[in-house]
Amino acid sequence: MIMKPAHRIAIDRVYPDVDGGRFDAKCIVNRATVIAADIVCDGHDVLACSLHIRRLHETSWTTMPLTHVGNDRWEAEFTPDQLGVWEYTVSSGVDRFQTWLRDLKRYSHAGDRLCDELAEGAQLIDTVLETAPRQLAEQLRQIKSSIQRATDGYATACSHQLSLLMAAHADRSEDTWLEFPRRIRVERKRAAFGAWYEAFPRSWGSPGVHGTLRDLAQSIDYIASMGFDVLYLPPIHPIGHSFRKGRNNTANAHPEDVGSPWGIGSSSGGHMQIHPELGTFDDFQTLQHSVSERGMELALDLALQCSPDHPWVTEHPEWFRRRVDGTIRYAENPPKKYQDIYPLDFESAAWQELWYAVREILEFWITRGVRIFRVDNPHTKPFDFWEWLLDDVRQTHPDVLFLAEAFTRPKTMYRLAKLGFTQSYTYFTWRTEKQELAEYLEEVTTPPVADYFRPNFFTNTPDILHETLQRGGRPMFMVRLALAALSVGNWGIYGPAMELQEATPREPGSEEYLNSEKYEIKQWDREAPHTLAPFITRLNEIRQSEAAVRENRAPLIEITEDPFLLAWSRYDPSTENHLVVVVNLKPEQTRTDTVKLSVEPFGKNPPAALVVTDLFTGERSTRPLNDFQVTCTPAAPVVVLRLSPNFDE
Repeated sequence: MIMKPAHRIAIDRVYPDVDGGRFDAKCIVNRATVIAADIVCDGHDVLACSLHIRRLHETSWTTMPLTHVGNDRWEAEFTPDQLGVWEYTVSSGVDRFQTWLRDLKRYSHAGDRLCDELAEGAQLIDTVLETAPRQLAEQLRQIKSSIQRATDGYATACSHQLSLLMAAHADRSEDTWLEFPRRIRVERKRAAFGAWYEAFPRSWGSPGVHGTLRDLAQSIDYIASMGFDVLYLPPIHPIGHSFRKGRNNTANAHPEDVGSPWGIGSSSGGHMQIHPELGTFDDFQTLQHSVSERGMELALDLALQCSPDHPWVTEHPEWFRRRVDGTIRYAENPPKKYQDIYPLDFESAAWQELWYAVREILEFWITRGVRIFRVDNPHTKPFDFWEWLLDDVRQTHPDVLFLAEAFTRPKTMYRLAKLGFTQSYTYFTWRTEKQELAEYLEEVTTPPVADYFRPNFFTNTPDILHETLQRGGRPMFMVRLALAALSVGNWGIYGPAMELQEATPREPGSEEYLNSEKYEIKQWDREAPHTLAPFITRLNEIRQSEAAVRENRAPLIEITEDPFLLAWSRYDPSTENHLVVVVNLKPEQTRTDTVKLSVEPFGKNPPAALVVTDLFTGERSTRPLNDFQVTCTPAAPVVVLRLSPNFDE
């Protein structure tokens, strides 16, 4: 029995690679992406390794060489120029010509006679001549003849021209290939970098009057002036009356109670209608135009649930789960009860019709210009549903982004990201101690997690007023804002509760706000003298002006001995922009410590001193690298410094 010779080459540890190619890795359009692999071969032959990349469903590959970067690791950079899914694979073969050339040079340096080696080189050229086109064949015959002459054979063999010709026309039919291609989803820049502001439109009208989308449009300069990129609206659909929740989530609403926006659906319609008191579709377009004019985007909430008054309840009763007595089961998360909403049954016999109905909702809003959706509780719907839905939307709308509001178990949160969610809420809100914050920052910003998961650090939400904010006062609000804004690419706040430092819980031990905006219209004094709007504005200005935080790179945790001072650096090698951020996790006290700065960003010859610019005060100073002292006070619990080498010292 004749057997094919065994492959001599193995390709391992390809990167990026999510679960062995089961899911897409993620990158940003027009931004260089590194693709790498471990490629090993028996013996000491020289390898020729290539990266092959193309858009999904294209028939031809673009091929580029992989470069050996040490320890059998090979890398190449590719810059995708279009949104959508790309795929890549890797191939490698023994480069017999380069192996021969390497050995020829070694023999020459050792002073050996080269007759036999040059003759072997001529034979290698013959292998290319067998299939070479006429013009190339004549060129190679001349080179072969020169190699066989003692006078100039060695110089000709070492010529760059010959190496190029042999590489271009080498036989690659026996190369080893990656067992199957890996995929990369290419998304737009907003997927990786953005500042979100959440606002309830009904609270932006005149005092005592239900606000409209047009009212919010007229106040958009307030939000835009703080530097936010995304205005996120809770559901703007009709709100049901049956079992409507009253103020502070009471079970019995009064006639004047406006209800929760998440109790979607009434006689006015469902997910494809606008709540009448918020206005019309013309008002929606006015708001969208105002947002766009200021360089922002509008994000809508996708909450897949229905009030008892939603049209689907009567039109499609088969889409809901029922109790033993035949009544529709309302939503529960013991001990919480949500009598005002019915969850949809994605496992019903009519699941396909339901899935397509949700797809229709998304298409409805996409055609009206919405390109960002914040998805409510995605972890309570089937994984297969999300994988299908997100992929189906992106086949025709690759620029649409999805934020997963999934405060759930870590692996569930990560699974949703793998299935296609662009960004995700995180455990940031509940990471408050120095060590756990440092560990969490590293976890969500470095591979393998960062290959598919993009954190969005929200300081607060309408559901979450963390205990640190309840007791920490203005300094703690500043600390949490800086932690969110300057450590990752995407961050957000629920306002104006955040900038006005709303801090009263509904009851002790609760994370619910007292007099929550979820159940009533609020009157916010956005001009209050204690507002943190100027501080928030400065954070967003730093994000825009400093390349180190503008790019979504992992923060480098710096060493501090003080258990309450957390320091991290961000560095952009292309601009040499270097920031260090220090926050006081016990901000009611003044604390001073020395930050032991990593010398990694400074290369092999770190400077003895640094020019330091305080990005809040504008003050400039010169400080020694090895004695970098920082003080945080209750009035200034956050320090942000730009560092530049001072080689004159």
